[in-house]
Amino acid sequence: MSANVVTQLQSKSLNTPDEKRRPDKSEIDIVSVGDYTIGRLTFGPGWRWSDCIKPVVNTDTCQNSHVGFCVSGRLSVEMTDGGRIDITPGDTYTIPPGHDAWVEGTDPFVGIEFLSAATFAKAAE
Repeated sequence: MSANVVTQLQSKSLNTPDEKRRPDKSEIDIVSVGDYTIGRLTFGPGWRWSDCIKPVVNTDTCQNSHVGFCVSGRLSVEMTDGGRIDITPGDTYTIPPGHDAWVEGTDPFVGIEFLSAATFAKAAE
């Protein structure tokens, strides 16, 4: 396991993000602190990666690696190999590339992302 080193004392609020991305049924708020990019992902009821994000990134499945924490709501994730998990409040998660995901129920999913925030829901340049 590699060690990360923090070299700056810094604080930023996701309530006043450096960047906002707003695909369909999505709010992605991004801040950069030191060498790290952190995101708050809010997906509304009815959100599904293949419906809301796929048109932005133009890949068959999500190709991001995710490491995050679920604040609220419920997200189901299914891998192309059929593996599936449900993420609920208080869960930490890792998700490898090659998946679809969708919000379960009527409450928005809110997650804090520590790995994929820099590129999630961002069109390739």
